[in-house]
Amino acid sequence: MTYHPKSDFLRIIIERGFLADCTNLQELDDYLNKGMVTAYIGYDATASSLHVGHLLNIMLLRWFQKTGNKPITLMGGGTTKVGDPSFRADERPLLTPEQIGANIDGMQKVFARYLDYGDGKATPTGGDAVGQDNTAMMRNNAEWLDHLNYLEFLRDIGRHFSVNRMLSFESVKSRLDREQSLSFLEFNYMILQAYDFLELNRRYGCVLQMGGSDQWGNIVNGIDLTRRVLDNEIFGLTTPLLTTSDGRKMGKSQGGAIWLNGDMLSPYEFWQFWRNTTDADTGRFLKLFTEVPVEECERLGALEGSEINAAKIILANEVTTLLHGAEAAAAAEATAREVFEKGGMGDDLPTLELSAQEIGDGISIVQLFVRSGLVGTGKEAKRLFADNGAKVNDADHKDAGLLITAADLATPLKLSAGKKRHALVTLKA
Repeated sequence: MTYHPKSDFLRIIIERGFLADCTNLQELDDYLNKGMVTAYIGYDATASSLHVGHLLNIMLLRWFQKTGNKPITLMGGGTTKVGDPSFRADERPLLTPEQIGANIDGMQKVFARYLDYGDGKATPTGGDAVGQDNTAMMRNNAEWLDHLNYLEFLRDIGRHFSVNRMLSFESVKSRLDREQSLSFLEFNYMILQAYDFLELNRRYGCVLQMGGSDQWGNIVNGIDLTRRVLDNEIFGLTTPLLTTSDGRKMGKSQGGAIWLNGDMLSPYEFWQFWRNTTDADTGRFLKLFTEVPVEECERLGALEGSEINAAKIILANEVTTLLHGAEAAAAAEATAREVFEKGGMGDDLPTLELSAQEIGDGISIVQLFVRSGLVGTGKEAKRLFADNGAKVNDADHKDAGLLITAADLATPLKLSAGKKRHALVTLKA
């Protein structure tokens, strides 16, 4: 039976494909209809930039705020010191407090593009924590986790958790079934995340935690803990784990993660990622990653043949505009047209700059393909050459032994991997 919610937020996310599971959809719908609701999503600071894999839930927060509700972006300054073991084969490397702080600084820039933080902007202490408007807040769970008294925490919080039940969660069970080590440090992660929900409910009246489907067990733990300690009704909602139509994990490319910070991935490369969406994914991605009306997303997604390319350009422009601005999206499209339609260099191609000292007596063409990000390894580059997939200055190239000298870079060198991925190599002045 199809559920037709009364609240704008649930109606929108169901129509657009965001909803995987909810602890109590009917009661949450009723709650949302009573007035402004506060919800959060947590983000551990394991890298200095978020990536495309995070974008689904960032858009979820954006729709939450656009429908009159108050979003909290919770930065894991405390939990990052432990590391989420969910569906990982090994323990995360431990980061120093300085590394964690620097990563949070880098992640803030992205959130500010999608959410309105008001005068507080996207800072872990900014914003009106108790205001009645729907201005977004950013908080850092180090505020309460860094100062816990271990014995008091065990007595007051730990007693509410059943080890038997924690072992039954799929994220933990799958690790143990493979006989892979799960440290006591990681095992504590789900307790700390549950405590986050309790603290956000107690401090800010937060009644909803959202996240990916892999977080379902952690979310349910937080709900149970808050009900036991505060006797408050709260909810959990998850989004589907997104894969492309050919089964690949969303956000991965041949060159690595698709970062959201412009200094780690250029707006052009970001635009190109979306332009290269498969035909089968275009309509679905328009619904999830843009604000184009659902009916138009479905119309564009149903196009066939050469017409679907126009839909992919709309997708790339809309997603890039949200993150980098309309000017960056227009520049990326213009560069793409120049490169692909006119065979030119373009003004916005990813560029590898080398000094004469780095080049020395010559640098191999294989290394240039690797260092420019067109391939991940030298082996991949050689395979690309052998399969006739590489071009140098728009000419087919198969010689893996070619050395490029500083003189060869008197003018920019254009490298191409296939028809859609290009880079420039230039000599530093």
